[in-house]
Amino acid sequence: QVQLVEAGGGLVQAGGSLRLSCVASGTVFSFNEVGWYRQAPGTGRDVAQRELVADITRGGNINYAKSVKGRFTISRDDAKNMFYLQMNSLKPEDTGLYYCNAEVDMGNGGTWYGWGQGTQVTVSS
Repeated sequence: QVQLVEAGGGLVQAGGSLRLSCVASGTVFSFNEVGWYRQAPGTGRDVAQRELVADITRGGNINYAKSVKGRFTISRDDAKNMFYLQMNSLKPEDTGLYYCNAEVDMGNGGTWYGWGQGTQVTVSS
């Protein structure tokens, strides 16, 4: 009963910026932890190959991958059931398929954990 949808990917030149968004719909009472993962080109589409880029807890604690720290910013807007990834100073090695991920409190005693469909980010040199 929950769906996550990413948006904001695209093609950008090195040094540019993109802002990714993820919106949840369905039986969503609130978010618990939310995050962004990416899968590099040529590594398939298995969940096990997805690299954590950034996540943020309900209480606002944030973790970033070392490779993006200082360049990317994760944020959440719980009133809108949305969260974001602002990506600045993009590098070619940031290229990949980016997925949003969330643990959702459904408000009925149940929780949901899952992924969006992915959005492609391509950074050219």
